[in-house]
Amino acid sequence: MRLHSVLAACALVVAVPALSSAQAAQKFAFVNSQALLQGAPGRAEAEAAFEKDMVGIRAQLSKLQDSLNTMQEAFAKEEVSLSPAAKEARLKTLRDKETAWQQQAQKLQERAQDRQEELMAPIMENLKKVLDDVRMDGGYSFIFDVSAGAFIVSADRNLDITDRVLAKMRLSAPKAAPTSAPKPAGPATAPAGVTTKKPPTA
Repeated sequence: MRLHSVLAACALVVAVPALSSAQAAQKFAFVNSQALLQGAPGRAEAEAAFEKDMVGIRAQLSKLQDSLNTMQEAFAKEEVSLSPAAKEARLKTLRDKETAWQQQAQKLQERAQDRQEELMAPIMENLKKVLDDVRMDGGYSFIFDVSAGAFIVSADRNLDITDRVLAKMRLSAPKAAPTSAPKPAGPATAPAGVTTKKPPTA
């Protein structure tokens, strides 16, 4: 999950025009949000919980895919001996099966996304709070995210407060993420190796 949404309020600066005396007093700093998320307390537990939930989702998707593959293979073997009417009926069954697979896969993937957001919410909330606290404590006007894109191409490393933010995150870490969910979850996209085969056309 990317942190750009959390840091969106301070992610866009292209150039700074001539500063007034008031503006010149402003303080700036930057962080690397990828490093913050990688080292965030609770991240490993959240990922472990998510992976545990994925076991069930992968099993369900694999079962659906295997069923569809079996029907397609049986049709391919019997196609030459089928009457036109029987062939069309089998093709319709295959199309219906594929549609059902896709619908079920979509529901499982949506559930997975919800679960991922649920697991990451405490970590993201802690990060946002810590960034706000550090900004106010340090008197910074803006804290930029150097991992957000190409807007900042060069910066004074003394302005990098990533380590300071990470240390404060660890001190104010939320409780560990739950290790299981009421419903199984999976990745936002279909698991690797699971693909939908198109049924043969008449």
